Amino acid sequence: MKQATESDIRKSFINCSKGEAQRLPMPRDLAERPWGDLDFMGWRDLSAPDRSYLVTEDPADGRLFGVTFRFPSRQRGFLHRSMCAVCLTTHPGNGVSLMTAPKAGPAGRQGNSVGIYMCTDMACSLYVRGKKTPEPGGRFEESLTVDEQIDRTRGNLFAFLAKLTD
Repeated sequence: MKQATESDIRKSFINCSKGEAQRLPMPRDLAERPWGDLDFMGWRDLSAPDRSYLVTEDPADGRLFGVTFRFPSRQRGFLHRSMCAVCLTTHPGNGVSLMTAPKAGPAGRQGNSVGIYMCTDMACSLYVRGKKTPEPGGRFEESLTVDEQIDRTRGNLFAFLAKLTD
């Protein structure tokens, strides 16, 4: 992913109002992010622990595509899984959360949403590339190359994001 400015990131959100996008908190380490190793940039809202955000480049045209998520701050039972559906990394405890995103447009304004189980820290890109290590047993040894795993991760992410605009 190419480095993005705060202004470009704010303009990219598809499932919230322009006013909400202008008010959402940006990561303080934006300039220090490992942009070349990111398939998407994700961050949590420290002032609202049930909110997180994701921005990626649209594979069709390279434009930024931003999404707001909500997730339960205390997860129990059916809201908890141990494997991320995006990068296939496993985490004990609350390392994977059900992230729920309002759909874009009229469907979202009617309250429709789509969910995915995802790494709570939103570091999928770094786990796949071996730049961040989960707890022991968090990544299975695979016969796929790292590039193939990256392609799979991106495919899983974009399949989910496509559901937001259906």
